[in-house]
Amino acid sequence: MNWNTFITRLQQAPEAKLQFQYADNSRVNPNYHITELKLANITSVDCGGRLDAWPELVVQIWEPETVTGEGPMEVKKALKIMDIVEGKMSIPPAARVKIEYGNAGFPTRQMPVESIEMAGGELIVHLVPDTTQCKAGDVCGKPKIKLSELSPSTAACCNPETGCC
Repeated sequence: MNWNTFITRLQQAPEAKLQFQYADNSRVNPNYHITELKLANITSVDCGGRLDAWPELVVQIWEPETVTGEGPMEVKKALKIMDIVEGKMSIPPAARVKIEYGNAGFPTRQMPVESIEMAGGELIVHLVPDTTQCKAGDVCGKPKIKLSELSPSTAACCNPETGCC
């Protein structure tokens, strides 16, 4: 999901509670904090020799070890944080949004936003683990696969016999 779509979805429900759901329907503890937003410009060359570049915005979530009685932050509080950030740096509307999160039982990682849904007064941001895949599938003969179609145990798609990797 890109920044424009992400921020637009949040702006549509400012009074809702903002919740993040990851791995096997687990949720971030409700007293989480948004600690920083990081903008990165990625430049890559795939195994077919093609250059690519794109911006990514990483929203870092920190979860205190102790769960307090406070619930998830309201969307409007998250929007205030994001407004402060946008006042200090320009975020490209097409920047890919990833949420960086981890805790004692879930290794820290950056996860793309799969979808956002409203349910019971909560705006739930659904995260999916990022996976690797062959980006030069047309050169290698390997099809591109949607993230939602991959299992976490999916191996790299390129094979040494193809000559592309």
